[in-house]
Amino acid sequence: MARITVEDCLKRVQNRFVLVHMVAKRVRRIREGSEYLVSSPKNEDIVVALREIAAGKIKLIDD
Repeated sequence: MARITVEDCLKRVQNRFVLVHMVAKRVRRIREGSEYLVSSPKNEDIVVALREIAAGKIKLIDD
């Protein structure tokens, strides 16, 4: 599988700070038992979260 980069994710997110927040929140949810939204069998949770954001599966919702 191709490597995931921050630049891939920044196409979907405004800036790096928002990206870090989104990844941290998603990793917590994955570790609490949430299913993966993309197929990524042998990757760490953080890589899966980055892949999900780059694929457009995770979006920021302003509260």
